[in-house]
Amino acid sequence: METKKRALGRGLEQLFNSENLDYNSFEKQIYDTTSSDEIIELNLDEIRSNPYQPRKIFKEDSLKELAESIKVNGVFQPIIVKKSIKGYDLVAGERRFRASKLAGKQTIPAIIRDFSENQMMEIALLENLQRENLNVIEEALAYKSMIEKLNLTQEELSNKVSKSRSHITNILGLLRLPSEIQKMLINNELTMGHARVLSKLENEEKMLEYAKMIVENKLPVRQTEEITVEEERKNKIKKPIKEVNKDYKYVEDLLREKLDTKVKVKDKKIEINFTNVADLNRILEILNVRE
Repeated sequence: METKKRALGRGLEQLFNSENLDYNSFEKQIYDTTSSDEIIELNLDEIRSNPYQPRKIFKEDSLKELAESIKVNGVFQPIIVKKSIKGYDLVAGERRFRASKLAGKQTIPAIIRDFSENQMMEIALLENLQRENLNVIEEALAYKSMIEKLNLTQEELSNKVSKSRSHITNILGLLRLPSEIQKMLINNELTMGHARVLSKLENEEKMLEYAKMIVENKLPVRQTEEITVEEERKNKIKKPIKEVNKDYKYVEDLLREKLDTKVKVKDKKIEINFTNVADLNRILEILNVRE
């Protein structure tokens, strides 16, 4: 029988309103303020995964190991859920939830709290970032979702998840890569360094060509940089030579370095290249341009 649902309480509200949210502090606050009669057994089929769960791939071996432990010892730490229109939404404890199903359990101990959609999104991301590393593409998509749905700047997000601003920018830049290259990155065929070099290219076909070359020849990042830079140089030589206003060359170089994209200054205009909406938002964020 479900006990009366409690609100978050002052401690948790303060925690969410702070600039930085630590998952361990959040979880400790929940468990410290929960009495034993508030921990109830819920049917697993009444619970659905957190809709904001950023992790798309769960390690099967790790889940099986946890499932075996649950068969013998049960679930020591309750999951945290919120009441929804149809049953419950999982807030924290995705691996315990999945492993319990795998173990053939029918119920699981749970604590019910009233979270907002934004708070659920923050908790799901932080649980994965601070407990088990997401792959870089899952991390990038989670950051993109938080920026868009919570209306955060990259600076605000970096503070909230305790990551540097440059880390956030670099990770988001990976979303410019074709899906095939993103899969190579997820499968550890390419390193983050390789992906960063490829993301700076303008042509997707060239990106794929170089990605396959890196994998087949096991090229180090430094050599990849040299090859792509040389290729870009050759392409520029092949193109008709345009008159360059040397007075603005230093401005182009400064902006290119700051924005991490191609920039041209001509005819009293500044042209800034971007690959998609996410990339445009990244550039606007660097320029501190907001709606």
